[in-house]
Amino acid sequence: MATEDSSSPEILYPAWQYEYQAALVEVDRQKLKQRVEAAETAIYKRLQHLSQNSDDFVERQVIEDALNSLRALKRDELGFPDWEKKRA
Repeated sequence: MATEDSSSPEILYPAWQYEYQAALVEVDRQKLKQRVEAAETAIYKRLQHLSQNSDDFVERQVIEDALNSLRALKRDELGFPDWEKKRA
């Protein structure tokens, strides 16, 4: 699990943002895949909790943005296909 760092941006949603931030700053390609997986797992667990207990639309938007960033990171740094790309 990622740890809090005083130089990190403000963490409003610690249930998943520590893992997400750790993925964004990881430079080791082997560790990056694990960091992205950990971030996605934390985010999806949080989404499950939100779906049952909350209507926090602000956090849901922040999560959507984070997932888009992780998708781009996977595509650009790990060579995953871009599922959003339209086929001609």
